[in-house]
This record gives sequence, structure tokens and C-alpha cells, in this order.
Amino acid sequence: MSRSLALFAIGLVFGGGAGFLFAAANGVTLDGHDHSDPSHHGATASHDHSHAAAVNLPAGENAPGLEIELLKDPMSGWNLHVMPRNFRFSPENASLEDKPGEGHAHVYVNGTKLARLYGNWMHIPDLPKGAVEVEVSLNANSHSPLTVDNVPVSASVTVQVD
Repeated sequence: MSRSLALFAIGLVFGGGAGFLFAAANGVTLDGHDHSDPSHHGATASHDHSHAAAVNLPAGENAPGLEIELLKDPMSGWNLHVMPRNFRFSPENASLEDKPGEGHAHVYVNGTKLARLYGNWMHIPDLPKGAVEVEVSLNANSHSPLTVDNVPVSASVTVQVD
């Protein structure tokens, strides 16, 4: 009887681990989202993968803006520099109430979400070969995309990776 119980426990551990590995390899997260499904990113470059409607702000001198640059790291990988204007990274308010001009960024590589970002720099250890587009979008605390006059606040750069 104890041998059967031990085999059952081993099966649960390895079976559960295999399930998590399979899910992770296919972009499925524990919150039920499938981040590898391109339909979640929409047909445009805005990557409208949001948990709520866009947070639209008026244009003007106080409107958020965004520039990015991607630099080859001398040791390995790439360094992404995110330079928002009129925007504050606010990890302390993640998933809480939206406040104008604060939140976080989403980083995409060739249309697939890579990470959520709460600061100006990110190291990307590896990029696929060929022409690679890295895009960053600004998002409100609620994860809703930020827009200015209904235009997503995002920036992208394309690099050739050998």
C-alpha cells in the first residue's frame, strides 16, 4: 500500500510539473491568459491586450509620450532604455486605481509580450535571429493601455540580430 501511495505522489509531482512546463511553453499563465495567442494583441501594433478599456488622455504639453532605444550589451544580450515623458512608473500601485500619468510598461518582442516593466532599463538576454521588433507600450495601473487622443502611447525599434 505504501508503495502505491509513493508512486501516486511521484506521478502527481511529475505530472503537475509537466503540465506547468507545457502551459508555460505555450504562453498560458495561471491567470488564464494565453499570451502566445496573437489574437489577444489585436491586428495592429497597439497590442490592445488590456484588462479594461483604454485610459485616454487629452493631447497637450502634459500628455504622456515615449521614446525607446535598444543597445547591444558589450557582454551579452541587449539593453532596452525606456524614456517616458509626463509619466511615472508606479509599481506600488500595480493593479490598483488608475491615476493620470502613472503605471507601467509592457515590452513586446515581435508582437509577443515579454515582460511588464516598472523602470527605465531592462536587460534582454537574447533575441531571435533576423529582423526583430521591440515595442514598448505605456499602461495604466489597471493594465489598460494609455492613449492620447485615442492613439496608443507606444514606441518601437527594429534591429537586425545576426
